[in-house]
Amino acid sequence: MDLTWLYPSNAIEFSVILVTALILDYVYPFHRGILYRIHPVHTAYFMALKMFRKLPKTRAVGVGIWFIVVFTHLIFYGILLYLFNILNRMLWLVGATYILKVSISLRLLLDHVHRTTVCLANNDIVCAREAISGAVRRDVSQLGEGHISSAAIETLFENVVDGFTSPLLYYLVIGPLGALFQRLVNTMDAALGYKERDFIKVGWFSARVDDAVNYIPARLTALLMIALCILVKGSPRTSVRMIREEGKRIESINGRVVISAASGCMQVKLEKIGAYTVGREYALPKNSDIVKALRLSIYVCTFFIIVLLTLYLCLLK
Repeated sequence: MDLTWLYPSNAIEFSVILVTALILDYVYPFHRGILYRIHPVHTAYFMALKMFRKLPKTRAVGVGIWFIVVFTHLIFYGILLYLFNILNRMLWLVGATYILKVSISLRLLLDHVHRTTVCLANNDIVCAREAISGAVRRDVSQLGEGHISSAAIETLFENVVDGFTSPLLYYLVIGPLGALFQRLVNTMDAALGYKERDFIKVGWFSARVDDAVNYIPARLTALLMIALCILVKGSPRTSVRMIREEGKRIESINGRVVISAASGCMQVKLEKIGAYTVGREYALPKNSDIVKALRLSIYVCTFFIIVLLTLYLCLLK
């Protein structure tokens, strides 16, 4: 069976798609206009919430919404790739690159966190709250510097998994549609995966699938964080201990490994008020700790790309 429409046919195609998507994410991180309206994250989020508002609030409905939204997108983009492959291989490469580009998001995340550091360096707490609010779900309107710094570090590593290492791992395994699948799964969790009121039933399935899909990528990312922790003068040993001893305080089965790894590496307390605290023996992070976390995240992402290409070359043999 010919699967060249599904997966890069050689190392050059694999690398060109990957590198071009990374460059595009860097130079054009925030989609606007028509590119925003057709972005699969936007269309999936819009579809999910529109169906949620109109349908009964049951678990069965939540499962149905998930399958309709996710597979509508996968089928649409799968057909495009199939047709592009028939018409012209270069056209297929363009389509595959676009799909991978919209499936990853790193530059925008780094920009939010970096802007937070700039605001804090200028002692502008209002600016810092506004900067980090674009990357977190929690209410930051009353947070002080320590909890803003904590939120920045937590969301940084959680979203490195959700928006970078996880989709790229699925790109390696399944191809561009694999990366898109992961991104759609994450979007469905963001749209419906809440425990408040009506969402608790409808969003249950979306949340559980997101946990399953990102389980391995989160742990691979945590391993890289531990291995590279020494590059930011952190403590790999404390990072491992924090995962083992305090990670379970965080409800998210994937967030707990990267958040506790970051806490141990930089020896800071990371706390979401009313939800969890890890690294209780340490103080809340400062602005300098966010800068250190940004450096670590860049090291992790860079090394992950090297690992990804190495794994692909090994699979070819």
